[in-house]
Amino acid sequence: MMRPDDMEACRAAIRTGSLSFHAASRLLPARVRDPALALYAFCRLADDAVDDGTDKTAAVLRLRDRLDRLYQGRPIDAAPDRAFACVVETFEMPRALPDALLEGMAWDAAGRRYEDLSGVLAYSARVAAAVGAMMCVLMRVREADALARACDLGLAMQLTNIARDVGEDARAGRLYLPTGWLIEAGQDPETFLAAPKPAPAIRMATERILACADRLYVRAEAGVPALPFGCRPGILAARTIYAGIGGVVARNGHDNIAWRARTSRAQKLGWLALAMIRAIATVLMPRPATLHAPPEPEVAFLVQAAARLAPQKARSEALLAVLAQLEARDRGLKA
Repeated sequence: MMRPDDMEACRAAIRTGSLSFHAASRLLPARVRDPALALYAFCRLADDAVDDGTDKTAAVLRLRDRLDRLYQGRPIDAAPDRAFACVVETFEMPRALPDALLEGMAWDAAGRRYEDLSGVLAYSARVAAAVGAMMCVLMRVREADALARACDLGLAMQLTNIARDVGEDARAGRLYLPTGWLIEAGQDPETFLAAPKPAPAIRMATERILACADRLYVRAEAGVPALPFGCRPGILAARTIYAGIGGVVARNGHDNIAWRARTSRAQKLGWLALAMIRAIATVLMPRPATLHAPPEPEVAFLVQAAARLAPQKARSEALLAVLAQLEARDRGLKA
């Protein structure tokens, strides 16, 4: 049973750290909303520890240890860990899903960049689609088609985040746009990172990323009728709010350097109302054929893990390799 004070701490973390999810979560039924807030609080605080900390490697290794303790049933004495441990036990959360998130954070700590869209999608699979798959688990949905569409939504939301945050990321020395796209358009990635400013190549890459996100948003929506009815408004709200953020970036000419796209409270309330109407409409409409589209190759391992279509391994070889790399770096820095 989740402690009330732990639950309140998770709500506070999301209220200040993820306004869009906090707004969308209001439309979820309590049986899903509370564990979802615990899940997002753990993921949000873990992500902040890696992004904002001076020692990203150490932050990832600490997160690995925290996950180990969670799955051993002895979380550290912190509200998000205790709450997420309860979620893990109650919903039999496959270890491969939070491990995928850990791997994405390890990629961040290692400073990876991605040459093509597939690389960006592989990263997005880990830091966002894995959360979409975990949300399905919280809804007690384990059908492969529904999981694939949930992963589509996670990918789309992360691509929207990437498009919105290009300037903010660049000023922190991070770049998630495909470097191959920039080079093709005559923009050297290192030159851009040294002095981030609006440029045609950045606008073009942002437009292409948002076009991919839009395609995934459409496919993701096909999975909504496969969810419990009470969960549909909240998921549609998340889809609509994040797609709206992408729309703001597009309306500004795909300039994400001089400013960061923001949406107003009035816009969010309008999108929440629209989500309610569209959720009701799902009862009257047949399930679209795109529900059965195969998952993107980059998220297939998440679908298999959440649907229990593959043996559950403690950790993937890829994750072990990147953690070993970070441990070696950490030892070298301390030597």
